[in-house]
Amino acid sequence: MRKMLFGIVALAVVTAASLTPLHAKSKDDAAQSKQNTQDKQDKQDKQDTQSKQNAQDTKTDGFKPEQATSKGSVTINGKAIPYDSFSGTLVVHPKSWDDVPQNADKDDKSSPPEASMFYVAYIKSGENSQRPVTFLYNGGPGSSTVWLHMGAFGPKRVVTADNAHTPAAPYPIVNNDYSLLDVSDLVFIDAPGTGFSRLGGKDREKAFYGVDADADAFADFISQFLTKYGRWNSPKYLFGESYGTTRSAALINELETVKFIDFNGVILLSQILNYDNNADTPQFNPGIDMPYQIALPTYTASAWYHHKLPDAPKDLAPLLADVEHFAMNDYALALAAGATLAPDQRKAIVAKLHQYTGLPADYIEKADLRVNVGEFVKTLKGDTDMTAGRLDTRFSGPTLDPLSKEAEYDPQSAAIGSAYVSAFNDYVRKDLKFTENREYKPEVDIEKNWNYLHQAPGATTPLPQAVNVMVDLASAMKYDPSLKVLVNTGYFDLATPFFGAIFEMQHLPIPAALQKNIDFKFYESGHMVYAHEASLKELHENVAAFIVGTENSKSK
Repeated sequence: MRKMLFGIVALAVVTAASLTPLHAKSKDDAAQSKQNTQDKQDKQDKQDTQSKQNAQDTKTDGFKPEQATSKGSVTINGKAIPYDSFSGTLVVHPKSWDDVPQNADKDDKSSPPEASMFYVAYIKSGENSQRPVTFLYNGGPGSSTVWLHMGAFGPKRVVTADNAHTPAAPYPIVNNDYSLLDVSDLVFIDAPGTGFSRLGGKDREKAFYGVDADADAFADFISQFLTKYGRWNSPKYLFGESYGTTRSAALINELETVKFIDFNGVILLSQILNYDNNADTPQFNPGIDMPYQIALPTYTASAWYHHKLPDAPKDLAPLLADVEHFAMNDYALALAAGATLAPDQRKAIVAKLHQYTGLPADYIEKADLRVNVGEFVKTLKGDTDMTAGRLDTRFSGPTLDPLSKEAEYDPQSAAIGSAYVSAFNDYVRKDLKFTENREYKPEVDIEKNWNYLHQAPGATTPLPQAVNVMVDLASAMKYDPSLKVLVNTGYFDLATPFFGAIFEMQHLPIPAALQKNIDFKFYESGHMVYAHEASLKELHENVAAFIVGTENSKSK
């Protein structure tokens, strides 16, 4: 019946059209032509408007400092701490920027580059300006600071599963018993281009995406923040995670030697200062075998956790001490021997690596004694078609391709990413009242635009080598011999293995006496140490004690 009705309607339309007078067709044609012209004009107007909007997005006068305020309270160790929160942006410029240009071309329409950097500051209510203030940031490069904010030290914390995929929303957002607000005011900063931070102006990526350019931007931000909130005479701390530790090393040297701002301490979490030691892709840098040595103790810890070691001991720490010794002695000599390694010695090394990693001996042999991180996490639980985590090997997830050579994703990122991002988007708009209608970008893919060349202190030009900011941290520690450093690292982190942090700090070019300014804390967790609540509790206790012990308060 419905088909028949459709046919009748169609016939009626055709018949009516055949009876339309010729002059009516002419009017219709003229109207259609007019409509086509209007459509073209509307399309052009829309394109012009979009072009103007794109131009406005990159104009420097499009960025203005913003601020939203709110109040809250957090309970730590049974004590309620009231605070004022300030969510907003500060506008920063490249190092060469001239705030009073003397010879500007009035006809120059190209805007100089700048960045609007988003932050959330928590300041204890009623306190004076001599309370410690800590600047916190994640790394990437290209990561916002949502992870430290919602997982570690903000007044609210999202609860996630300890070593498995967290179920979908709603996610529990709770009072953070381990916030650092008990000992310090906190400033969480999103790097340019991440979170709510934005870039503008000509050549903006070139101006901010790079090791040195990034440090310049953070130095500018911190200087402005100290002025805006009257904190120049406060005890000051940097807290960086992952690439944030790379940033911290370059940044603290610039703050001291260029901005003339000394800091009381630098707190490093999941450290990497020398990228030659990275174990993700050492196969592309043959002849440099240190990454394999540095990763080995974490391979052991991971295999121990997943019960993959033959004759595994009950306690982890003594085992790791043995593996560290092996890595820097017998294993180092075997790798250095290369093709000259005797067959009997090679067989002995393969047996030891099997004992310390749980990987099949024939796999180790085929890998030429050298297994990178992706290969290890893919193969460790290969008999179950499960892939271990890179950021935190306690996590596991289904292998995407059982025939792949290396892991194709990170199970921990998959397990907790949605919880952090969803919780923060809800919290920042409802609680912090920063309700601008814009997207929060948790991570930005900027690898292709990032300038990894770094001009180390004393170098006349940026050096064509892997990033290494050990010289920067050493320079800062020598420039200010009272500067203290706290290194925090997890046993199950393969993105930045714990033994790498030890190796880097033991090889800083500083006087032996300054080694006493460095303290190490180790955790049975991964890259995001705080993803394991027991480790978060320890992290809070260690960092709080470090701040209290170095703040130079007159009341001490």
